[in-house]
Amino acid sequence: MAVTMRDVGKRAGVSAMTVSRVINGREGVDAETQQRVEEAIAALDYVPNRIARGLISQKTQTIGLIVPDFVNPFFAPVVRGAETAARRAGYRVLLCNSEGDLRLEREYIEDLVSHRVEGLLLAAASDRSRASILSLLRGGFPLVLIDRALPDVDCDLIVSDSAAGARRLVEHLIVIGHKQIAHITDVDDTSTGRERLRGYREALEHAGLMYHEELVFRTTVDQMGGYRAAQQILAIAPLPTAIFTVNNMTVVGAMQALRERGLSVPKDIGLVCFDDVEHLAVLSPFLTVIDQPAETFGSLGAQLLFERITGKAGVRSRRIVLQTDLIVRESCCVNSGVPQR
Repeated sequence: MAVTMRDVGKRAGVSAMTVSRVINGREGVDAETQQRVEEAIAALDYVPNRIARGLISQKTQTIGLIVPDFVNPFFAPVVRGAETAARRAGYRVLLCNSEGDLRLEREYIEDLVSHRVEGLLLAAASDRSRASILSLLRGGFPLVLIDRALPDVDCDLIVSDSAAGARRLVEHLIVIGHKQIAHITDVDDTSTGRERLRGYREALEHAGLMYHEELVFRTTVDQMGGYRAAQQILAIAPLPTAIFTVNNMTVVGAMQALRERGLSVPKDIGLVCFDDVEHLAVLSPFLTVIDQPAETFGSLGAQLLFERITGKAGVRSRRIVLQTDLIVRESCCVNSGVPQR
């Protein structure tokens, strides 16, 4: 007899409704309960009915690609890389934008599987995407995660060395005299945010500088989030001499806030970020950044997925770490009079 959601709930000591909330990534379930439900799902080898039905499928020469934000220009070359690789392999790509919403991401996963895509490339909305992904993997569905790792999920993965990139960027600031560096990051729900924060902290500590939690500003990783975080930074006295933002969207908002205050970059404050994409070229000054090979995320991810689909990948999952490049431009300069904290 097939395992039901009720069976999972009974084993975890919760209602079927709570199991549904965990599987669909909805709010209102504490971490301990979520862990119990996920352990029960794993122990009973539960696969949701809609996914199970979709796994019984014929070849369609189609794969799915879900990204968390169409607005973020980092993902445009990711999509281009995946589509180019797919076209060469005789596949087409069904593209979905989860908008960072766990419920929407779950619905897209189910829709893609029910439309019989042969595999899925996924840049996860957040850590809480884990339950959905585990359901797919238990059903033997070909899957490659790109850009963002998920806790305790063992599958093919392509990420960049975000910690090393952030460390190198902050080290550059320190070498040219900055000691009070603010960091705008996410709300601690993605591996990329955590790794870049780790690199920031390691660079400070390696240079003998104190890490100050009050210089870390957590926000949504979009233009408005960067704007709001920069406004908070501007309330600090003394003002930090440089700002490192977690991605190319937050840096645009930060630049807007600095300009509204009448501050000049880099004369009054330095500004650097992760990701180098075309829209940053219109900002003045031209930004110092860590560049990621965005198109390679898509092309290599598709290649790994096709190998998984055709049975050429082997049993063990593969983890590929892409290297980043520091591009020094005009948005930070030598600072000789940085106030000590």
